[in-house]
Amino acid sequence: MSEARRSAPAALRNRGPILEVLREQLGDSGLLLEVASGTGEHALHIAAALRGWTIQPSDPGPEARASIDAWAGEAGLPNLRPALELDAAAPDWPIAAADAVLCINMIHIAPWRAALGLLAGAARILPAGAPLVLYGPFREPGVPLAESNAAFDRSLRERDPEWGLRDLGTVTEAAVAAGFVAGPVVPMPANNLTVVFRRGG
Repeated sequence: MSEARRSAPAALRNRGPILEVLREQLGDSGLLLEVASGTGEHALHIAAALRGWTIQPSDPGPEARASIDAWAGEAGLPNLRPALELDAAAPDWPIAAADAVLCINMIHIAPWRAALGLLAGAARILPAGAPLVLYGPFREPGVPLAESNAAFDRSLRERDPEWGLRDLGTVTEAAVAAGFVAGPVVPMPANNLTVVFRRGG
């Protein structure tokens, strides 16, 4: 086992439900860019399950990229690419085009500019009709926040005032402004959501 390889308990818990949503939202083949891939376990799981798709993981952190590449190297999957260094908030991304973009558990553990950068970057590289899929905890209009999510939100804001659960309505408004059309919002285990946007024509 590579010393660089890391594991996230949350990824092991939610990778199955996320994969099921991807099966419903993706076509048979294409290039999927995962932004903020973290340990790399989601990219590995998706690549193993969706063999028609090429999975391009990415992360701004060198330790995360080392973990991603360690998992990929041990798995030897031909459709799982080496990790890219990608900062969601950057005005330029090191990839020109993709057929889908996936981002799991990032926008609440990053400044709001990272969410805006994610939307802008995805809009640049996706063709019309292609999906941007977000997963994580959100504040929903008119829905009381679960106590576990409220406690998580407080802990995030204590760590960094720019972090915290995002309001789904605000995210949707920003996505529409970036050129996306709102799609399904899928309830997930542990009070999370998978939110799908489609690139407008």
